[in-house]
Amino acid sequence: MKIIKDDKVKVIAGNNKGKIGKVLKVIVDKNKVIVEGINLVKKHQKPNQTNQQGGIIEKEAPIHVSNVMIVCSNCNEAVRISKKRTEDGTVERICKSCNKAV
Repeated sequence: MKIIKDDKVKVIAGNNKGKIGKVLKVIVDKNKVIVEGINLVKKHQKPNQTNQQGGIIEKEAPIHVSNVMIVCSNCNEAVRISKKRTEDGTVERICKSCNKAV
């Protein structure tokens, strides 16, 4: 999977199309990501030790990785990326439109 935690991504499909957010968590085995402020759902929660009052809380739900694209920090637009191995053996992600590291 080419998307990792703390990447800036843009939603390209669904109800939140066009919104930009930061990846909070990557669920690799289900090919899903949780993006900050995107795909919010309401959850009814009973009172417990940490939440004395309980009530309805909003939290981010996972979104499929095919519905998001990485936003390049150089181009400031949603782009495709490729992986390239450098001379010292590390792998870096390259923007396909500007050919710079993401």
